[in-house]
Amino acid sequence: MDRRRFIKISAATALASRATSTPLFAEKTPKSMRILILGGTGFTGPYQVRYALSRGHKVSTFNRGKTHPGELSAEVEQLVGDRNGKLDALKDRQWDVVIDNPTMLPAWVRDAAQVLKGNVDRYVFISTISVYGEPKQGPDENAPTEKYEGADPYKETIEAVRASGFKTYGPLKALSEREAEKWFPGKTLIIRPGLIVGPRDESDRFTYWPVRIDRGGEVLTPGSPGNAVQFIDARDLAEWTIRMVEMRETGIYNATGPAKALAIGGMLDGIKSALKPDAKFTWVNEEFLTEQKVQPWSDMPVWTGKEDALARTNISRALSKDLTFRPLDGTARDTLAWFKSLPQERQSHPKAGLSPQREAEVLAAWNKKQMTKS
Repeated sequence: MDRRRFIKISAATALASRATSTPLFAEKTPKSMRILILGGTGFTGPYQVRYALSRGHKVSTFNRGKTHPGELSAEVEQLVGDRNGKLDALKDRQWDVVIDNPTMLPAWVRDAAQVLKGNVDRYVFISTISVYGEPKQGPDENAPTEKYEGADPYKETIEAVRASGFKTYGPLKALSEREAEKWFPGKTLIIRPGLIVGPRDESDRFTYWPVRIDRGGEVLTPGSPGNAVQFIDARDLAEWTIRMVEMRETGIYNATGPAKALAIGGMLDGIKSALKPDAKFTWVNEEFLTEQKVQPWSDMPVWTGKEDALARTNISRALSKDLTFRPLDGTARDTLAWFKSLPQERQSHPKAGLSPQREAEVLAAWNKKQMTKS
């Protein structure tokens, strides 16, 4: 699976598992808002809910009630329905703002907007930097987005997106952005996250590295230590989203991190110092990894190899609106603790990265090649 396909599948299928015990403290805001969260039980949703409650807001969620039932606080009004035509629970209700987390289909935005228009003051759409496709340089918010080339975007289904190998994911997200802006002109906030990481990330992107480094020994590390990487802790994204709502912000914002440029060498050193100082990194160049059929992003998560434009996404607009980031060591420790809390069967089947056996094979081949050279 190539990097592009994997980033789209990862972005589209990251689901929640268990709540982390990491507290989210915040002062109460002067004015309480009524916030409707479409979704709310997946990856970032529960963090949005907790942070919003901590700041004195009233929160309603709308979902099918099938993901982690009973997890949310009793303070949350939990509305049950389905984005595929079962929206009755949203009718004749009013909220100050709606946050749309799970949508990748324009029809979902249209159908919800038809019910909510006139009853919601603002619409927040959580998009993705995948709308930029394969940019040649780090994109800012004005960069062109992918074009949809199908027959009818309003007839697309989740099943069809999967069947396409998620090739339509970015284009449909871009169309969904425009659908939100059409129904709520001048009242839409679009947030385009990059790689979202941390506790609850069921795709095992990023998670691979704390888990692997914690195991110790010789660790296969890809490419050059200077290769760019970007990611954002789900909790930082969720908290900033709520703060943007409080400030009544609109427009488009890329949301990834950290604030200053980070290379994979710095990321791995940070995880190592937080978890397993005696782990040994063996850097293997991209040419050899290609020969070994080791792919950027899927086999070596976070790392994009030579195709690093998305790992250089411009976030200056978000930084100007006080997007903040918790320390890498905290994200690494919390992610590892969450992963170790999962059932053993789940831990035994990670969803990204090389298996221990495959990693050992590639390392043995690399080390043999180095010995031959010397």
